[in-house]
Amino acid sequence: MPKSMTGFGRGECQRYDRRFKIEIKSVNHRYGDFSIRLPRFLNAFEDKIRKRLAKDIARGKVEVWVGFDSYTERDITARVNWTFADAYVKVLEEIREKYGWTGSSVSMLTENTGNTELELLARNPDVVSFEKFESAYNNKETQNEFEETLFAALEEALTNFNAMRKTEGDALANDIREKQANIQKLTTLISERAPAAVEENAQKLKERAAELLAKLSESTAPIEIAESRFLTEIALLADRSAIDEELTRLASHLTQLDSILEETEPIGRKLDFLVQELNREANTIGSKSTNQQLGKWVVELKSEVEKIREQVQNIE
Repeated sequence: MPKSMTGFGRGECQRYDRRFKIEIKSVNHRYGDFSIRLPRFLNAFEDKIRKRLAKDIARGKVEVWVGFDSYTERDITARVNWTFADAYVKVLEEIREKYGWTGSSVSMLTENTGNTELELLARNPDVVSFEKFESAYNNKETQNEFEETLFAALEEALTNFNAMRKTEGDALANDIREKQANIQKLTTLISERAPAAVEENAQKLKERAAELLAKLSESTAPIEIAESRFLTEIALLADRSAIDEELTRLASHLTQLDSILEETEPIGRKLDFLVQELNREANTIGSKSTNQQLGKWVVELKSEVEKIREQVQNIE
């Protein structure tokens, strides 16, 4: 069954005091185009995410957003720049000596009480810094925990995403089948009316030929034309207006349409090609049909083919 190229899915997983949220959305596109937004420290997983998406998604412009929250101290590393700290303490000592401050008199530099020098150092971001998720780069066990949680959320998002695409794909298939049924009805009407239309066309040609022959025979310089040859040419002209072959090919394409809609693989490209063939046969039938009623049915037939073409643009 077909899948739509448009869809949305959300997944979430919380393990090891961490939580991943993933959203997937897609719109129509001629090829498979993946755009993945995720935190920098997870860049190592981007290729794996892309390959996993490609297993389920053949065509469409797909956007993936990965959100992350951590509730464990293991993901935070505190670092002290001792070189900067030593220089900072040295400056404080020089200030103490210059102004003759001793002990807590350095508190004049700050409103806080207690170990003033330590408080001054702790306030300076160049002395104490915090790095998040560094362990994700350096620890294999942590990497495995991240990957397990991330891809569990991704699988849930893909399940919901594919479910929505299948629901929309079923609706598209049902609509295409309705248009197909309308085409089959019109094809039947055209097929039943075509023989009589050909006869009528031949009769009109004969009548017109008779008029021309009569005028030629009355002219001052009559032209001799073999009547049998003339009638043969009329028969050939009438035969060229026959649409049996086009109706046969049209019926064959409609049967193929049924078959393709039952396939489990991506079928958008096949349907696109088949619709081009349907349109080609409809145009040929239209160009050969001089009968007014046939012309009206052909216009309706081409309209239904165009409606199918529009729906096919949404199918993967």
